Amino acid sequence: MVRDDRIILDADLARLYGVSVSAFNQAVRRNRARFPSDFMFQLTAEEWAALRSQSVILKAGPGRHRKYLPYAFTEHGAVQAANVLRSRRATTMSVHVVRAFVRMRQALAVRGEFGTRLRELERALLALDLKTDARFEEVIDAVRALMQPREKPRRPIGFVPLQERKANKS
Repeated sequence: MVRDDRIILDADLARLYGVSVSAFNQAVRRNRARFPSDFMFQLTAEEWAALRSQSVILKAGPGRHRKYLPYAFTEHGAVQAANVLRSRRATTMSVHVVRAFVRMRQALAVRGEFGTRLRELERALLALDLKTDARFEEVIDAVRALMQPREKPRRPIGFVPLQERKANKS
């Protein structure tokens, strides 16, 4: 989620559609009129830094860093990109991209509905004066904690050298 939109980055779309990132972005630039701001936008440096820190996508080595800030595509922009590329794979993958966005929308709706039902349960407990029971408070607090997104991963993802693992244990 960036700017309150579910997005997919240009590099991920290029990989899905089977083209290089530079070829993908060139096709998009040549057809800029097909991508209004609600279909595609370029990330700011702060947004890009936040995404990089969340998913550890920075690779080591010379020439491995992006020169330019990536483009973010909404559901409509991802489908429009398939139309611009006009390859069989792009057409096939656009169907998968649409399905993935639909699943994300459904998951977010379920989460929102669950939060609404939790608030209704709290109101019912207050009406019955059962809220004072510590067991009910613990259950509601536990469910609220599960609904909150994690700020940091539990452990680092990827390879951790043996020396670091030993140092962290002691």
